Formats: sequence, C-alpha cells, structure tokens
Amino acid sequence: MDRKKDENRREDGGLIVGRNPVLEALKSKRQIDTVYLAGEGGTLDLIAALSKERGAVVKRVSPKKLDFMTGGAVHQGTAASGACAEYVGVADILRIAEEKGEPPFVVICDEIEDPHNLGAIIRTAECAGAHGVIIPKRRSASLSQTVFKTSAGAAAIVPVARVANLVSAIDELKRAGVWIYGTDASGEDYDSVDLRGAVGLVIGSEGFGIGRLVAEKCDFMLRLPLMGKITSLNASVAAGIFMYEALRQRRSKQ
Repeated sequence: MDRKKDENRREDGGLIVGRNPVLEALKSKRQIDTVYLAGEGGTLDLIAALSKERGAVVKRVSPKKLDFMTGGAVHQGTAASGACAEYVGVADILRIAEEKGEPPFVVICDEIEDPHNLGAIIRTAECAGAHGVIIPKRRSASLSQTVFKTSAGAAAIVPVARVANLVSAIDELKRAGVWIYGTDASGEDYDSVDLRGAVGLVIGSEGFGIGRLVAEKCDFMLRLPLMGKITSLNASVAAGIFMYEALRQRRSKQ
C-alpha cells in the first residue's frame, strides 16, 4: 500500500485521519463522535454536512492544532474520533427503567469536560445501578477512548444520551415524573432528602458547578459536608457519593 495513503488511514489515539477515511467512516455504520476540520470548501464542506446528518459534533481547529492531534500525519484538513458506544435518547433511558420495573435513576452531567472525570462518573453510575447518563453535546467530554478506558468499559454498558439542550432534556425527564436534584453548597444535606423515587441527579462542571439555567430547573439542591479548608470535591468523587447515597436509600425498605 502507498505509504502516504497508509498514513492517512492510520488512527492515532482513536483518530481517523484524512479526507477519504473520514468520509468512509461517516458513510459507514460506525459511530462517529467528533469531526475536526481545519479549513473549508470542497470535500471538507461535504464532511461537515455528513457529520451534522450523523449527529457528530463538528469542531473547527487550526491546521497547527490538527498537526499536533494527528502526530504529524497527512491529515488533509480533517480527522475524526469514533465513539466507544452508540448514544441513546432520553426516552430510551426512561424505557429501560420502566422495563426493569424501577423508578428512573438518571445522572445528568452539566459540562463535565475532563474525560477522566466523565469516565469515572459513568463507571460509578454502572456500579450504582443508574439507568443512564445524560451529557450535553457541547462543552462536554464525549464517549472517547479515554472515557472508555477510565470507565473500565462501563461506557459501553451504561446508556448515554448526548443532547443538544440539557434544559430541554431535564424538561423531558420532569414530564416523566422525575425529580431533579442539583448539587451545590447552598443545598440541603445530601443524606436528609428522600432519593428512593424517580431521581435525576445533576453533577456540575469541574470549575463552575451547575449552570444557571440548569440550576433553575432543579427541584432540590443537595450538598456534601466539607470539614477541611478545600471548598469543593472532584466532580467524579462528589458524584460517587451522591449516587451511592441514592443506592443506599433505594436498597432500604420502603
């Protein structure tokens, strides 16, 4: 095989590199998570259009950034990352809970951008019996290979919905009778609230917590006691404590 063509086809850290390989991946049944474009016109415009049809996130980057991402491969202005699992819809998560005869237990990640944190949250969600995880399409880590590895494979087990609008997704949960619990220092003690029913647990971003619009949709706010000088916990650590409190209550007698 021609060396240059082979270089275009190789994947670096889960990346599909080059115009034809990216086009082929978009036309196939392979789940594409994010497409990176450094330029426009011709084939790159076609790639952008197909990406939107497939529901992949399109990120515009500089040629220098793409050079770095692809390790110097001949990328021809584009690369793509495949998802480690297929995304589902919010309705799918609710249906899974219904099929199990359980009140929905959903984890909502509000702009968790660190893939290691998202992977850890998904891993804990699987262990705690959550029916699914919801993430926003923008300003969030996605189902990358890093998330897959950090989750110890749970990202291929736990249903994950990636939504264009987190507020709209919360509204859909509320219409299904799910109570939304945010996490904030201003809230009630986490172990003083009944979490045995239909629960949507919102975990805020690493640096800014829960966004204003999302916070306004929360029915309750929960907090963790912090006895030291540090004013916050790592997002995935906090998420684990909240999820296991929900599990503890849901396993107790009604």
